[in-house]
Amino acid sequence: MTLRNRTPLFALMAVVGSVLALPAMAQEAQQEQAATRAQQAQDAATEASSGDGQSWASVDADGDGSISKAESQANAGLAQVFDDADADKDGKLTPDEYRTYAAKQQK
Repeated sequence: MTLRNRTPLFALMAVVGSVLALPAMAQEAQQEQAATRAQQAQDAATEASSGDGQSWASVDADGDGSISKAESQANAGLAQVFDDADADKDGKLTPDEYRTYAAKQQK
């Protein structure tokens, strides 16, 4: 094979390698997003259970046992994951919904 024949072959190999690498990079970005969400949920759970004044009862300002989207603003981590954690999308986050969400994120 002469040098003249190899140049297009090398270019073709470079293009094919680049195209095949794109899906792998996209999948890696999705995995990083999932890991970030899991960390946010874990941070919110830690804040909600720690002794720094961010218990479920302290965030539940109206005392109805569930946390509304407005109430979730008192806890930055909870506010970020509220929509994902509210399984029935009724605008209220119950302790069971939050526990289920946190357990899924831990996997």
